[in-house]
Amino acid sequence: MTSQIINAFKSNPSHDELRAMDRDLRFYPSQVENPTTLSAEDVAAFNRDGYLKGIQICDEPEITGHRAFFDEQLAKAEAAGLGSFSLSSGHLKYAKIYDLMHHRKIIARVSDLLGPEIIGLAAHYFCKLPNDGTTVSWHQDASYWPLTPSKTVTVWLAIDAADLGNGCMRFVSGSHHAGQLEFRASEASENNVLNQTVEDVEQYGSLVDDELKAGEISIHSDLLLHSSHYNESDRRRCGLTLRYCTPDVRAVPGFNWEKEGVLINCSDPSGHWGHPPRPERDFEIA
Repeated sequence: MTSQIINAFKSNPSHDELRAMDRDLRFYPSQVENPTTLSAEDVAAFNRDGYLKGIQICDEPEITGHRAFFDEQLAKAEAAGLGSFSLSSGHLKYAKIYDLMHHRKIIARVSDLLGPEIIGLAAHYFCKLPNDGTTVSWHQDASYWPLTPSKTVTVWLAIDAADLGNGCMRFVSGSHHAGQLEFRASEASENNVLNQTVEDVEQYGSLVDDELKAGEISIHSDLLLHSSHYNESDRRRCGLTLRYCTPDVRAVPGFNWEKEGVLINCSDPSGHWGHPPRPERDFEIA
């Protein structure tokens, strides 16, 4: 791990704990028949390929404001001796990120895939500094998460433009249909921001570069194989991940993931999700 990640409540399971969990990790296609913002072809493409990309959400003034906000938080993190990947659980710490999680354009598209009732699970900046030597090895998000069933998507909002030169994400198209894949612990030589590596990924589908303009998003299934290479440029590459799931998803007890889940256009009669409120003041890094 190249930088400390500070979560508000939750802890991350070990490899052995993840493998021992009784989770339903198979792809559940979108059942939305009458999408309101995406097209029916978009929904079919997501079901087939496991991702959508190049969807504009923020215009230039809006994304410039979000970039300035991140610049400020990154400067504070670095002053405290933390790295560029340390800003996690952002929706619990910053009103601006909480509001981004509820952005009407994002919610409209996520709802067209998951249905009208959704849970906002997490928000985490993934920032590769210029000439950054870190990678994110091939992995599936669901493999890391103590959640079941696998009905979660990740929205990746480009705070900076992302391309091959500065280490954009790459997808293995269609790999979400393979279910959970075996992984190994990442080796130190990989300099992986995370700690899992899936090998020989080309057997699961074709590789796709997730190049995005600042202000655009991609959306991918929690079972889709993805990675990103080193940032070999003199440009930063920052994205904000926003995770969403359906209300029937449950967190495996013992790791407190349920405490960070925010109800969006839904109720929770079971009381499973913590539904934390919008932060009244910004988190101060000690």
